Amino acid sequence: MGSVCVEIAVLDDPRLLVALASLDAQTRRPDRVLIAGSPRSPDALFAEAVRRFPRLPIDVVRFPGRAVNAREGSLAGIAEDTTAFLDSDESAPPAWLGDLVAPIEAGRADFTGGPTRPSRPPRGSIEQYVDLLEQSIYDDLVGRSVSYLPLQNTAWRTVALRRLHFDPTIPGAEDYDLEIRAVHGGYRGEFVRDAWVYHDKSDETDLFQWMSRRYRLYHVPMAMALIKNGELTDRLAERRRPVRHPLRYLDAVMKPPALVEAIVRTGRHRSRTAG
Repeated sequence: MGSVCVEIAVLDDPRLLVALASLDAQTRRPDRVLIAGSPRSPDALFAEAVRRFPRLPIDVVRFPGRAVNAREGSLAGIAEDTTAFLDSDESAPPAWLGDLVAPIEAGRADFTGGPTRPSRPPRGSIEQYVDLLEQSIYDDLVGRSVSYLPLQNTAWRTVALRRLHFDPTIPGAEDYDLEIRAVHGGYRGEFVRDAWVYHDKSDETDLFQWMSRRYRLYHVPMAMALIKNGELTDRLAERRRPVRHPLRYLDAVMKPPALVEAIVRTGRHRSRTAG
C-alpha cells in the first residue's frame, strides 16, 4: 500500500468536526489529513479540530481564494502517492478510504469515486430535490462516463493531479473539467459504489439562496467546462431520465441564461489569454 492524503477544503463550517470524526474511525488510516482553509477561516475551528483528534495527522494550510484555489495551491505540497477528497459537509463509514483507494493501489485506476447518501431524511423541498439529483448522478450518469463524478468523494494518483491541475477560472465545475480532461487524456477512472459517504444538506433551506448558488456555482461553470472541452453539443443531445420533482422546472429555467453567460465569460477569458 502507498501513502494517502485526505484533503478537506473548508471556509467556516463546523461540520468539519463530524467529517474528521469519521476519518478518525477509518480502518485504513490516512497518512495525512490536509485541511485547506481560507484566510478568513476561524482559528478556533482548526484549533478545536487538532485538539479533538490527536490521533489524526492533521495539517492545516491556508490558501487565498475559493475551494478550487486551495485545491490547486495544495498540489505542490502533497507528497503522498494518492490524494482523496472529502467535503466538510460529508462523513464516511469506516471502510470508505480503503474501498476508495483500492482500485488505484491495485493498478486498475488512476482515479476513483464513490456515491453520496443523505445523512438524514430530507426536511424540506430543496433537500428532497438535491437528494434526488445526487441519486440520479450515481444511478444514471456515472455509468455512462466517470467524468460525471463529483469531486467531493474521489481519490487520485497525486502525480495525475499534478499533470492535470485544477482550472480556477471555472469555480464550481473544476471537478467536471478535471475529469473530462482526465478521460480525454487516457486516465482510467473507476466508480466504486461501496465507497459511499453521507452528505449533510441541512444548510439548504432558502429557495432564492439555493437558486442563486445553483446558477452561479453549477449551471454557469458547468456550461463553461463543457464549452472548454468541446463537450457541449454531446451533452445537450444526451437523453436523461428526468428527476421527478417540481424544482426541476426552476432548474430548467436557469439553464438558457446560464449558457449565454457561460459563452460570454468563456469568450472573455479566451480573449485575455490570447492577449
